[in-house]
Amino acid sequence: MITTVHPQATAWLGLEGRVCVVTGGGSGIGEETARQLAQAGAAVAVLDRDESAACRVAAEIAATGALAIGIAADVSLASEVTAAAAKVRAELGACQVLVNNAAARKPGALLDMPLEQWNQVLSVNLTGALICTQAFGQQMVNAGRGGSIIHVASIVGEHPLPNGGAYSASKAGMMMLARTLAVELAAHRIRSNVVCPGLVRTPFSEDAYQAPDLLRQREDMIPAGRVSSPLDLANAIVFLASDRSSYVNGQELHVDGGLRQTLMSQVPRAGKSLPR
Repeated sequence: MITTVHPQATAWLGLEGRVCVVTGGGSGIGEETARQLAQAGAAVAVLDRDESAACRVAAEIAATGALAIGIAADVSLASEVTAAAAKVRAELGACQVLVNNAAARKPGALLDMPLEQWNQVLSVNLTGALICTQAFGQQMVNAGRGGSIIHVASIVGEHPLPNGGAYSASKAGMMMLARTLAVELAAHRIRSNVVCPGLVRTPFSEDAYQAPDLLRQREDMIPAGRVSSPLDLANAIVFLASDRSSYVNGQELHVDGGLRQTLMSQVPRAGKSLPR
């Protein structure tokens, strides 16, 4: 849904005119992040492997009067990212905010997982984040105005996901990548932080939420009482992109409604019956 926000409502973020690049921007968290950055006054480049999705989101943003372009790019391919970075530089200017959101997920137990499948996940989620950081981070360094890089990881980067070990490993690696970048790029006034979603309803996961019992069970697990939406994550990303987080660097912001804090509440205790 496209909404209109009065410019004064977002001016405090300091994102007016900033050039922002969002990978995986054709749907879900990336799409909503691109919309919210544009509403805050940023010029947005929507990158996605699906060119039609990237261009659709960019066109819808542009229809609100904001500046946006859609670019087809597979983040696991350095040649395509380099070409995308050149296009952003030529049409919008040097990147000032990079959101590494593009992700791939291949289910399967690690013992039986084909190496090709493992490599596919890491090539997008981890190596892709590095490739994009190198291309767009260099623009930030060359421009000399500082910048912000936000990596979209997951709580499964800290908590193993059975039959999703490649995804968990890639997100754990992304978190360390972000911390290392925070140290290495600090001299250039470029910050590197992580947003860790918990359970999120996106087009990718929506099928699971069509079962009312499953939705209720998941909502019951979360202290906030609901499964998050892409907007919940986009709001956190916009904060980390903005000047309001100028002293936040090398951090992981968990946007999970408190889900990570429920482990001990699941432990059976004397005199307490657990819900079935």
